[in-house]
Amino acid sequence: MSPYASPPAARFSAQNRSRALQSDIMELILERDLKAGDALPTEAELVAALGIGRNTLREALKVLQALGVVEIRHGFGMFVAPANFDALADGLTFRGRLSLRHEGKEALQLVDVRQALEAGLIGEAMDLWTPEHLAEIEATVRDMEAAAAEGRTFTEVDERFHYQLFEPLNNELLSNLMSVFWKVYRQIHLELGGDPVVNLVENAAVHRGIVEAVKAGDKDLASERLRRHFDGIRAQLAKLRDAQ
Repeated sequence: MSPYASPPAARFSAQNRSRALQSDIMELILERDLKAGDALPTEAELVAALGIGRNTLREALKVLQALGVVEIRHGFGMFVAPANFDALADGLTFRGRLSLRHEGKEALQLVDVRQALEAGLIGEAMDLWTPEHLAEIEATVRDMEAAAAEGRTFTEVDERFHYQLFEPLNNELLSNLMSVFWKVYRQIHLELGGDPVVNLVENAAVHRGIVEAVKAGDKDLASERLRRHFDGIRAQLAKLRDAQ
């Protein structure tokens, strides 16, 4: 058979069975109302409950472990995994880097998603800010401005700024998604040899503008300035993609 020939139908059938088994295990977790950290039934119990062989079960559990659904602790058993976005981050990082070698579609879509989240939620976050929290964000922007004036990049300070904007929401899922986005951007920046935002002073000024809109209590302006901020990131990524 040619190495480029289509996989046989039997392989697709096996893949479908494997996915179905993974779904069955996840449904079992839900039906038994297990939560993160709870022990799964033993291997023998799962084999009996699902009507499958041990090797088939082990292969399915390995996939679910890679997906962050279950955690296998050798010598202790199997558990429902805690919230973990590492697999998602790794997959999105790979897709983002790969896309920049071609059309850049996935990398730009990540910017779209983050733009929609931050611009859409800033008003709600503003309602929860205290004067103390606003002072912390003001200090972060001053750190950006000082770094820019000295010609130093401030990726970590930038990341802290965006976390601080939405910290009062106490939304763990949002925080995890933002972590994913930052990991993707950081890897893309390393791949491309540095931060894609060339003008540090302008970048710091953009963040200053967001804070000034917030201090004025203007939710619409804060949202609009966040949107424009991501428009700039999108334009820079597009330029870098085109230069590849």
